[in-house]
Amino acid sequence: MTKPFHIHLVSDATGETINNIARACLVQFENVHPQEHFWSLIRTPRQLDLVFEGIRQWPGMVLYTFVDEHLRRQLEDFCHAQNLPGISVLDPVLNAMASYFGVSSAHEPGRQHALDAGYFARIDAMDYALALDDGHGAAKLADADVVILGVSRTSKTPTCVYLANRGIKAANIPVIPGQPLPYVSPLTKPLIIGLTKDPDSLVEIRRNRLKLLREEEETRYIDLEQVRQEVQDARRFFARLGCPVIDVTRRSIEETAAEIMMLLNKRAFEQKTRDQPASTA
Repeated sequence: MTKPFHIHLVSDATGETINNIARACLVQFENVHPQEHFWSLIRTPRQLDLVFEGIRQWPGMVLYTFVDEHLRRQLEDFCHAQNLPGISVLDPVLNAMASYFGVSSAHEPGRQHALDAGYFARIDAMDYALALDDGHGAAKLADADVVILGVSRTSKTPTCVYLANRGIKAANIPVIPGQPLPYVSPLTKPLIIGLTKDPDSLVEIRRNRLKLLREEEETRYIDLEQVRQEVQDARRFFARLGCPVIDVTRRSIEETAAEIMMLLNKRAFEQKTRDQPASTA
């Protein structure tokens, strides 16, 4: 019988940070599938008592993000008494930052979700991504940070939404056979990115999409030769634009977005370098 493992993720905020950290680590253990217990917005001793009851019922590793010293000490003492591993996942980073900056951290829960300028920038970017999805709102393309091009089912929309979550204004335009995109070439502010995908993969994804829509009739949309031509034509178009091309065949949305953010950083660095006055001897 496989030994059951339990992991308790305890947070004084929404739990998003600790959940992401746990996910990033757990994927490295392919044959281990622990049961996760989520305890979010734990900010009072009474709420912490409920966590203790849960840990007693399902003993296991405890990962936590607490900034309140009193609650944190209670949880640490409880884990020690129960002989369970308890790990504050933010401590190494917070301590290193405090040492580097020469100041102590604020010790306020949920500060990353504060309604500050960054928060409203993300909301604005999300509104923008939704308004300019799938070729809509062409008049506002010049306001974009990124314009993503690609044939149907190359994950343009979810990539834009992910980027918006990082405060990046991203629009996407479908590359449709026989339909020109004259409003793309004049753009200078946005970084234009082409997404491509293996035709066989595209056909499979499109076929599944049609099944979900209950449209199972064979069409050019899922004809392999037609799709190959479509992908090839799109690549030629990207080459004419001179834009970077990302093959998303084996990439997750997060990996594609990370590549785009790297390209944005690279372009910003190059622009800054060009704008700096030449040093004089």
